[in-house]
Amino acid sequence: MPNNLEAEQALLGCMLMDNEILPELSDMLTESDFYHDSHKYIISAIKNTFGERKAVDIVTLSDKLESEGNLQKAGGISYLTELVQVTPSAANYKFYLDIVKRDSINRGLIRAARDVAEFSRSSDDYVKSIQYAEEKIYAVSQTNDTSQIKDIRDGEGLNAVFDVFQKIAQDKDALRGVPTGFIRLDKLMNGLQKSDLIVLAARPGMGKTSLAMNIVEHAAVKERKVCAVFSLEMPNEQIVRRLLCSTAEVSMSDALSGKLTDNDWKKLAKAHEKLLQCRIFVDDSSRVTPAEILSKCRRIKSKNDGQLDLVMIDYIQLMSSGKKADDGNRVQEVASITRDLKIMAKELDVPVIALSQLRRIQSGEPQLSDLRESGAIEQDADIVMFISRPDVTASAEDIAAGKVQKGQAFLNIAKHRNGGLERIPLRFKGELTKFVNPEMNETMEARAEYGRSPSRGDDVPPPPVSDADAPPPDDEEPPF
Repeated sequence: MPNNLEAEQALLGCMLMDNEILPELSDMLTESDFYHDSHKYIISAIKNTFGERKAVDIVTLSDKLESEGNLQKAGGISYLTELVQVTPSAANYKFYLDIVKRDSINRGLIRAARDVAEFSRSSDDYVKSIQYAEEKIYAVSQTNDTSQIKDIRDGEGLNAVFDVFQKIAQDKDALRGVPTGFIRLDKLMNGLQKSDLIVLAARPGMGKTSLAMNIVEHAAVKERKVCAVFSLEMPNEQIVRRLLCSTAEVSMSDALSGKLTDNDWKKLAKAHEKLLQCRIFVDDSSRVTPAEILSKCRRIKSKNDGQLDLVMIDYIQLMSSGKKADDGNRVQEVASITRDLKIMAKELDVPVIALSQLRRIQSGEPQLSDLRESGAIEQDADIVMFISRPDVTASAEDIAAGKVQKGQAFLNIAKHRNGGLERIPLRFKGELTKFVNPEMNETMEARAEYGRSPSRGDDVPPPPVSDADAPPPDDEEPPF
């Protein structure tokens, strides 16, 4: 039967040498993938040890095999040591995996063909023979296929959806996602939902990094969520600096120029203590691919008992697909990146916020067509949000006359796959590099102005304003 002893030994050796590949391999390998009986015992013990959230090495593995009564059947401690010694490099585990899986599938096909031949010799009904052959081949193909076609009448179909609607009717927070801290946004989306790819786009200098980090800050500090930040533009030190000053609500320019007051130092000390209790992981690699981000996120989940609640990437146009683009076509490469990011969000089952640049040549409010380099960003994203700040482009005369308020900002929801669109008023505090909920009177004025917007039509009434639009007191959490 097809098998490769060296590939099986090397693959097991890789798993003993590098525990970071275990989350990926443990889901892909079974005992039947290995031809040699000793290797079947070893892979079973590795998966059991990893499932107990223990480090996998020669000592823990031999202990698990001995407790199961299989240490001698697996070749003893000397053979486990040999596996590590004969492995050239743990970096080549994917090549060894391909060889092992190839031989495993081929053995399955040979066994299936043998069973079909024996059944067909004694069968008197060719229809049954064909059905039997299809079942056998399908069983083999299913072992190498992670996708499934599901009947909606099954447990995860209609009944499950109906049960979800009942839960929401009884508790409106039943499907609450990761809260952003922005009242109108959380009400519209019920928090950031799992497996969603959320694209936050703006022209340079509009504060897209600040807004994304404000969301990460709220999720990690207020909600105790596990967050991962991948910054391709800013180094780790600058990210942490922003995070600390924003949490403390202290001017970063004052901190950098040594002008902090005693009160500012007290705020920073409290923020420092808060952030020490948070789980925010920052990666500032300048050229990273979706595949690398996925691998790093798997490690974060593995180290945090399977928990990862939010991923933020800054920003799409600085990423590399890791694949050679056809004819150097950057548009196709960005399309590949956004497609991989959506697949990653679905596989990790977490919301992914990906920042994006806009074309510099544009007039008026940002549109979906302004997304830079690829229409695939609009296509693959579940949600597309634009930041607009009228005071940035307004003249000094307009600001002085009160036509445009200083710090006024809007978050325009231009695409929402599972809900409606809205123009959400915010306020930007430049000295804190922080977006906050606007005051009640600002909300009413902004929403009234939105209702008269020519793009919506003069006859469109402004959306209703309720008490929920008002920001909560400082000592209360934002409601939904």
